[in-house]
Amino acid sequence: MINTTHMDEQVTLSRDVDVITIPFGAKTNLKKGQNGHITQALGGSYTVMIGGNLFRIDGKDADVIGKEESEEIQKLNNIHGAEISEKAVWDVMKTCYDPEIPVNIVDLGLIYSCKFKTKDNGNKLVDIKMTLTAPGCGMGPVIADEVKQKIKNVQGVDEINLELVWDPPWDQSMISEAARLEMGLL
Repeated sequence: MINTTHMDEQVTLSRDVDVITIPFGAKTNLKKGQNGHITQALGGSYTVMIGGNLFRIDGKDADVIGKEESEEIQKLNNIHGAEISEKAVWDVMKTCYDPEIPVNIVDLGLIYSCKFKTKDNGNKLVDIKMTLTAPGCGMGPVIADEVKQKIKNVQGVDEINLELVWDPPWDQSMISEAARLEMGLL
């Protein structure tokens, strides 16, 4: 299931907040009292437009725009079990979004492989190869860090190796059929 929430809700920031600029991926700070509107709420984060610019607000800072951290993300952050659940890792990755595209990175076709290994020291490793829609995407490191942070919270995961790869180059044919339908590409 593709979780998309498009919004056009007016907001006023209730406090200063650290954000990430879209599409450049640079960190900046927005000040209390700035007005704008939420353009989308996906994967526990919010994309807001303020002064004609887009910014990503992390779910932990949702209160700044009068929202609460997503229950879905809270549940995924508390997955329990002694062994790594492959389903849990894939479910967590499906909560990661490019803040400009209302499709999760799995359905967008950005995850090329996800392998589970036990290292010689007994640690459980999740080894991921992923790409981006464009090599120059400034949000790439932000998206990759989000993937690692969310997987780190899956019980049983000791280490994460995430490699950004460019071969094969991503194209629209890699988008899942459900996502293409959601995006109006079918």
